[in-house]
Amino acid sequence: MKGERIAQLELLLISHPEGLRRVEIARKLGLHRSTISRYVEELSSKIDLYEEDGLIKIKAKEDEEKEVLSLYETLAFNMSAEALVSSQKIQNPHLASGLRKIASNMFSYAPKISENILQIADEIDLSVEKNRHMTETYNKIMEVLIDCWVSGNIARIKSMNEEIEIAPYFIGFKEESGGRNPISVTGRIRHTQDIATIPLSEIKEAVMLDETYTIPDNLRPFGRNMEKSKQSTVDMIPLTLRLKERSALNSIASLIHGDVSMKEERDGTFICSLEAENSIDLLLGIVKSGKSIEIVYPYSFRKKFLSYLQGIISIYQINY
Repeated sequence: MKGERIAQLELLLISHPEGLRRVEIARKLGLHRSTISRYVEELSSKIDLYEEDGLIKIKAKEDEEKEVLSLYETLAFNMSAEALVSSQKIQNPHLASGLRKIASNMFSYAPKISENILQIADEIDLSVEKNRHMTETYNKIMEVLIDCWVSGNIARIKSMNEEIEIAPYFIGFKEESGGRNPISVTGRIRHTQDIATIPLSEIKEAVMLDETYTIPDNLRPFGRNMEKSKQSTVDMIPLTLRLKERSALNSIASLIHGDVSMKEERDGTFICSLEAENSIDLLLGIVKSGKSIEIVYPYSFRKKFLSYLQGIISIYQINY
């Protein structure tokens, strides 16, 4: 868990070359500020970090060679930048910042294209400023969702008609037969198997929650028919269960699961191995079985189940 958090910290700093304050890192990773200081210290032993005006940054390597694009790649990038800007109603200041960095690397071998890209970046900044009443909220929501995606945290979003909690799997354009839609977030709605795609323009507020999630390894990125194959979008977990009787498995039989392996023990119990969807319904199904099902493996899920039970018990505890 600690190693994962340090890796997430490195990803955050890479995605924010301008630097982040400790309090911002703590908020984005859902950790205490004192913990972040320890993680920063540990990460600094692996990569070159420095602090400037309270901002933690990754130090660029002086001897690192800049990647040079070919003339064809340079022109293709320029045309793509122009197309992206002209097709988007709401502009993003981070796009302008990124274009300027790339343009500065191009200047030595493609000065005219570099100047054109810098002009595109200026146009984006002007559009952001001119439409600040739209861009400010829109880009803030995008930043929160990107932070959730990088950090592996669930997001609570409010749209015009509802409030949902979602585990972001993708942020970007979704291909459809009628062409590209506006930038959207696609992910699993919390406590369900349902996959939703919501245009960022319809989201009014986004908040990062202190609840983590994992993207399934068997998920097909940007699949066009994602909703047609629910199992490919469900987070599956390998389970080993001890059953007092075979029928106990009925409490989770309705969930998506793989092949079931059953072995009878000498004491009359059964050891059952399978892959099942890692959802709230799995926890509830095991609760429903009472003492008839015991989680044997993995230990992390056994610990998660215990924590879930303790959370329920705490609601009903009264200090007399």
